[in-house]
Formats: sequence, C-alpha cells, structure tokens
Amino acid sequence: MWYKVSGVVMSIATQLHLSFEQAIGLFYESKTCDDLHNANTLLYTYSDDYIADEVIAELKGL
Repeated sequence: MWYKVSGVVMSIATQLHLSFEQAIGLFYESKTCDDLHNANTLLYTYSDDYIADEVIAELKGL
C-alpha cells in the first residue's frame, strides 16, 4: 500500500504545488485516505491521479 500512497501524495503535491510533507499531511487527514485503506471500497484499484483528484475535490468541498 505504501507505493500507492506515495504515488497519490506525489500527484497531490504536483497538482497543488506543495511539498511532499504538506501533501502527505493533507492526504492522511482526508476521508479519501480512510477509504483507500478500506479494502471494501476497492479504491486501491484506481489510478494514483484519480485518488489524488478525489482528495483535492474533498478539500475543495466538492
């Protein structure tokens, strides 16, 4: 799972122009992170960019 989290965080950092540390903080505070770690959601089967977009949408309240 660490490889998936790393890819998602890198995508968040790139899209929002943040450091890796800032992006990982945002990711771990998100509901999307909880969903990613819940095998029942199958979110881990989606691309890193898709999951990053979900985190960003969550942050924007969409």
